[in-house]
Amino acid sequence: MTTFNEGKLYIDGRLRDAAGGATYEDIDPWTGQVFGHAADASAEDMEEAIAAARRAFDDTDWSTNHALRREMVVKLGERLQANRDRLVPLAQHELGSALGAALGPQVDGPLSYWNELITMFDAFEWEKNMGQRVSYGVTNDRLVVREPVGVVGAITPWNVPFYIAVGKVVPALLAGCTVILKAAPETPLINALMGELAHEAGFPAGVFNVVTAKDPVLTGEMLVTDKRVDLISFTGSTGVGKRIMEKGAATLKRVFLELGGKSANILLDDTPDFATAVAHSIVCFHAGQGCAISTRLLVPRSRYEEAVAVLEHTYAAYAGVWGKIDDPTNVMGPVISARQRDRVMGYIETGKAEGARLIAGGNVATDKGDGYFIEPTCFVDVTSDMTIAREEIFGPVLVVIPFEDDDDAVRIANDSDYGLSGGVQSADRERAMKVARRMRTGTIGVNGGSWSSPDMPFGGYKQSGVGREWGLEGFEEYLETKSIGIAA
Repeated sequence: MTTFNEGKLYIDGRLRDAAGGATYEDIDPWTGQVFGHAADASAEDMEEAIAAARRAFDDTDWSTNHALRREMVVKLGERLQANRDRLVPLAQHELGSALGAALGPQVDGPLSYWNELITMFDAFEWEKNMGQRVSYGVTNDRLVVREPVGVVGAITPWNVPFYIAVGKVVPALLAGCTVILKAAPETPLINALMGELAHEAGFPAGVFNVVTAKDPVLTGEMLVTDKRVDLISFTGSTGVGKRIMEKGAATLKRVFLELGGKSANILLDDTPDFATAVAHSIVCFHAGQGCAISTRLLVPRSRYEEAVAVLEHTYAAYAGVWGKIDDPTNVMGPVISARQRDRVMGYIETGKAEGARLIAGGNVATDKGDGYFIEPTCFVDVTSDMTIAREEIFGPVLVVIPFEDDDDAVRIANDSDYGLSGGVQSADRERAMKVARRMRTGTIGVNGGSWSSPDMPFGGYKQSGVGREWGLEGFEEYLETKSIGIAA
């Protein structure tokens, strides 16, 4: 078994080095120092992975052997659960995740979802008898059959790579597809561990492959442009998603895209315990590196100054709390890299230049160590035409926008290229639901409710993506539908 800071490729049933033994450094965001090394795949390595996945789909019984698929996925889940003590430090040191986040959505969340995905598979209706019907003078027995799409290229992001990998790989494998998992360059090891444990579980050769590479483009574009790959499931930035859709068009490849967000949290004027609701709106979880995090707070103009005062107090109190790697109550650490730190700081400077008022943070937090730390940051007096209100920052930055009434709140929330998530709160549930139904977004929490669970579909409107992950809808992304008519 490899150590948790050393990763290999898993291709065609073998754990191996990249061609020529190439590796690259994996950097710990907490320290800015080398944490481990990962195999640096070449075009030759990806070619082998694609060929193996194609062969496993076309020439073996994987696509039709439901019992084998279930057995292998169950074994992989058991191996991952047994190696939880390796997953958690990877989430901390590779992703820069604080322990409170590592113990939640980064590791324990996806592990806890495993059995529900198996249950969904067990209950799935693979064939539907449509009965007899006369068509063009012929009496037909009719069936609708669900079959796997084929070879899947699953491309994961660096912010929640294990969670996203589970959401892609498990449904795809259960559906009967073969999979090539391409890890984000910044977080190779946590996905490489999945390959190692699949090898231990005895997966058939070529069914599941894991590729890591330093170059963010080469191996990914091979997946997207190769006609032997039938579907791309991608989570990441909207810009890259657009490129995938463009490049995949040449082969009419099916694409699932879960992209960026600029989600709005609306607090209506009758929100119960308004101060607490405002305080809970600060952007701190995983340093704001989450596509579904609500980074726009919309508050009624009649209570605007009250909200600003609460935020000033909350951010001041939080300043001494975050940035502790082993505190299970802490959910905020550094951003992923120096590049991301500089990108977020650029947005903060833009916010200042465009006239937003900074009431908290706004600086690199040098007191937290040598890693990539940015203070929790809050801008008020923001208008919807400002860059910080329109573009996804992907850092610990909250923008606060006042609204006049419910209609104005909906207008501001929908005045975005994105539509991934959001929230609305009111003492009147019916009023909150009326607002929620008008918001153009794929997921939404009402009065503090959560939409996040493995049986609920996740995805966005507009430039937040195409398709759905999780839930029955996510499982069906990996299936084709075949209609069969049989002369009676």
